[in-house]
Amino acid sequence: MKKRKKLMTFSMISIAVIFAGFFSFILFNPPLVKGSVGSLNNYHALVIAIGNKGFSDLHINDVSVNGNEEPSNVKVQVSNPLKGFIVKDTFNQEAEEFNIHDVENVTIKTNTSPAEQREKVNNDTTSTDDKSYGMSVVHNKEIENVTITYNYLGISFDKTLRVNE
Repeated sequence: MKKRKKLMTFSMISIAVIFAGFFSFILFNPPLVKGSVGSLNNYHALVIAIGNKGFSDLHINDVSVNGNEEPSNVKVQVSNPLKGFIVKDTFNQEAEEFNIHDVENVTIKTNTSPAEQREKVNNDTTSTDDKSYGMSVVHNKEIENVTITYNYLGISFDKTLRVNE
């Protein structure tokens, strides 16, 4: 009976340590990553290449600029590394051609890191099936940073991206 109790205690502690390690890994290695930035009108309109280096999809909840200001317009372009993105301050006619969607309707898939995709393009190993994501942001003032609030594995994260670095 004592052996069984020790085994149960050891098992519970092991599970707790594994869970804490997994949780810590996720907190210290958030999955949302930034790539290049394209802009118009002195950073009043821009597109930021974003991706997911994690092992599960992520969902964007909110986007703000320059601290906590609400942008005039935010969309996500779903493209591929061969096609790229369009930098615009309006999205009327280009929405279908460039696969532009409202933020809440897009799930950022895994293995879409802009750095990994650039490497695939450089090695000629990319295809039109590869997904790439560009966040289009329009604001009435110069955009210095964009803060993206997103969920990953049920955990909420905030990521602030500096745009002119």
